[in-house]
Amino acid sequence: MQKVVTHFALVLTIALAVSMAVVAVTPVMAHPSIDIAVANWKFTPSTITIPLGEPTTLRLTSTSGVHGIKSDDLGIPLTTIPNGKVVEITFTPKKAGTYVLHCQIVCGPGHADMALTIVVSDASAGKAQ
Repeated sequence: MQKVVTHFALVLTIALAVSMAVVAVTPVMAHPSIDIAVANWKFTPSTITIPLGEPTTLRLTSTSGVHGIKSDDLGIPLTTIPNGKVVEITFTPKKAGTYVLHCQIVCGPGHADMALTIVVSDASAGKAQ
């Protein structure tokens, strides 16, 4: 009987150690971070898709001129993107949909057409309940 108890304790200890090792090496899901190049009259990429309800960080870098973005619907405050600087904006979209953000700082003749389209996708909407 003592041998069975010892064997059981050894198996239990190994199982516990293995499960702890799996937890220790399981990667933590990072929130999306998207790099966007901003230049005179365009955002590259011009359209991005992000998940609903998850914090997302936009890393905006202007390669020419000073630009800006803002979206009350997405919770993005008026943010200036100076030439040569990286500006990070983190927000959590609350509603699925397509949002068009126009440059908020007059930047020249193509300013009126300078837009970033953000598609907020609800991945759970397509799953069966």
